[in-house]
Amino acid sequence: MIILFIDKCDRMPHKITKTDVVTTKIIDMPKLESPFVRKMINNRYIVTPEIASGHEWVFEDDTVLAIEKINGTNVSILIEAGQITSIWNRKNPIPFFSKGNSVIVKGLLNSFDIGYCDLPDGQHFGELVGGRINGNLYNLQEPRWLPFETFCKEHLRYKSWGKYPKDFDAISQWFKSDLIPLFSSMLGNRQGYVEGVVFTHPDGRMSKLRKDMFDWYECGGHAHKME
Repeated sequence: MIILFIDKCDRMPHKITKTDVVTTKIIDMPKLESPFVRKMINNRYIVTPEIASGHEWVFEDDTVLAIEKINGTNVSILIEAGQITSIWNRKNPIPFFSKGNSVIVKGLLNSFDIGYCDLPDGQHFGELVGGRINGNLYNLQEPRWLPFETFCKEHLRYKSWGKYPKDFDAISQWFKSDLIPLFSSMLGNRQGYVEGVVFTHPDGRMSKLRKDMFDWYECGGHAHKME
């Protein structure tokens, strides 16, 4: 079996045998839950003011970061000995040359060229956006892979988090009227698309909150569906 890897000093793929690759257990990105309890109310699955058990840290710990949630497709890369040895969509391997997956490979190569893949050894998660992914919500001319631990945490963090009340009503109002589309703003569109927020703890815990989880949300998307 032939596997392709990308040398971080040379974007051209090289052929190596499977036995040459260091075996690493691939994990899936864990499913993130809302920090608020969600209930079916009037046929709508929405958040309530009740804090979900085990998610108190979102509101109590000052080290928590609030990061814009990017609406793309989850893609991870495995780096071994400084080289990108494999690409994964969830737990499905993505061959470098394969029909139907060219947008993923192209997005990774675009991000590789601008340094987003300069990461240490290990498995790294990110969101692939642009191209035909989810209707190209951010109006990118080319697909791009945004690594969570570096790009998203460095550029898409809401610095105002923690400076205002962390109660349900305040957060609901923030999401409804004042949630700035940070990624779209980087692209020159301050009125662009924004889906929600991922809350992250230094110990690795994460939680998500989307605009479409609130009762006032009336647009498309996930709109009050059970997950």
